[in-house]
Amino acid sequence: MKLNYKRVLLVGSAFFLISAFWQAYDAIIPLILTNHFGLPQSISGAVMSIDNVLAVFMLPLFGALSDKVNTRYGKRTPFVFWGCIGAVIAFVVLTLVDNWQLAQVVVTDIPDLHAAMKALSETDPAAAADMAEQIRQKTIEITLANPWPLVGFIATLLAVLSAMATFRSPAVALMPDVTIKPLRSKANAIINLTGTAGGIIVLALGSVFATSKNVFMQYTGYVLAVCYVMIAGLYIFFWFVKEKKWAAEMEEETRRLGLEDATEGENAEEQRKLSKPELISLMLILASVALWYIGYNSITSKYSVYATNILGFDFNLTLIVAQAAAIVAYIPVGIISSKFGRRKTILAGIIMLAAAFTIGHFIQPTTPAWIMFPIFSLAGIGWATINVNSFPMVVELAKGGNVGKYTGYYYTASMSAQIVAPIVSGVLYDLIGMRQVFFLFGAAFVVFSFITMFFVKHGDAKPAPKKSVLENLDVDD
Repeated sequence: MKLNYKRVLLVGSAFFLISAFWQAYDAIIPLILTNHFGLPQSISGAVMSIDNVLAVFMLPLFGALSDKVNTRYGKRTPFVFWGCIGAVIAFVVLTLVDNWQLAQVVVTDIPDLHAAMKALSETDPAAAADMAEQIRQKTIEITLANPWPLVGFIATLLAVLSAMATFRSPAVALMPDVTIKPLRSKANAIINLTGTAGGIIVLALGSVFATSKNVFMQYTGYVLAVCYVMIAGLYIFFWFVKEKKWAAEMEEETRRLGLEDATEGENAEEQRKLSKPELISLMLILASVALWYIGYNSITSKYSVYATNILGFDFNLTLIVAQAAAIVAYIPVGIISSKFGRRKTILAGIIMLAAAFTIGHFIQPTTPAWIMFPIFSLAGIGWATINVNSFPMVVELAKGGNVGKYTGYYYTASMSAQIVAPIVSGVLYDLIGMRQVFFLFGAAFVVFSFITMFFVKHGDAKPAPKKSVLENLDVDD
């Protein structure tokens, strides 16, 4: 029983393109909403939660729908192909609508005021804050005077996010479709590794295009480059992933190793339901997912704004450090969880993530930027530790043919949390101040997730029995 790393890497190409998109989305959309349209943080947070509102309904729907689809390309592949194509087209159009709004802003004195504000930020922070509010008021006046660019932007944003929502659950469900249960944490580590690679490539593109330097830039060239990365991932996925063949081989290996209960199978949902203790564990796992995503997403959805406008740091560089640390951690975390259990490993990751966010609160604009590197490294390792194991814990409880449905449960919890995170945190930023709340809000909810995860009793992999002395020597099991 050994993990087929090549196969999982190829399956991960779908997650590669998904992560590339979300890295770009989280980087530029908050900046566009804040700097190009002048929206306050609370309203910007509400817009940033639209994808999660859609996802709450669409991810379970399309996850369950893909369980029932049967084409010559498999159950999941058609969703990935057409969803990615639609998202790429709409994403490019989105930047063209933003250029319409930007053309109205750059002909005013707002860019000059912004340059003056940046000059004041080091010598007179209070005056700089007043000027920042003046800039925002001028920008929102432009938006209100001609709201059509904003209307077009939101409409196109809905199209982008709807396209992404049609294939996210099917893409993620494909890993457990082709991987036996005891190896899913290791496989999920590889999947997250490919996703992180996509994120790092996009962050590097952000540095090349200087997305953190010019708040009044046009993002069309940058987004075209990101879309090229997405299409490259789609090409690999479509031509090299043999979904139907690999899924059939997984089912055969599962039966051969005796890893599936006699009641499981294609009609498992009808034949066997979760026991009460399993159901309680599932609810606690999903609650934990929701809580740590509130904490994590409150940081990631607005970090580009916080780093650019508050700290004056290059957000691309610090995020690259976090992603690089995660890449180093993924494989060891998968191995550790196989030895010590998914739940214990997640609890360790929660502690690391909460510690990183708490330390981050004390970073000042005058702090050297390199100080953020070890903090974000710790956050990257902590998040990798959580992420590698949480999804496998949910689908471990799935029965036979309903992996897509349980994938939908996982994303319902995570996306519901990400509806709450940018809205609630945005309101607090407006009321109290982004500088005072940003990292502490995230740390608090990560700590809450420790409590719920502590009481989980089910979701760790059931080890397969060793068949021979040679198998007992195989450290990859």
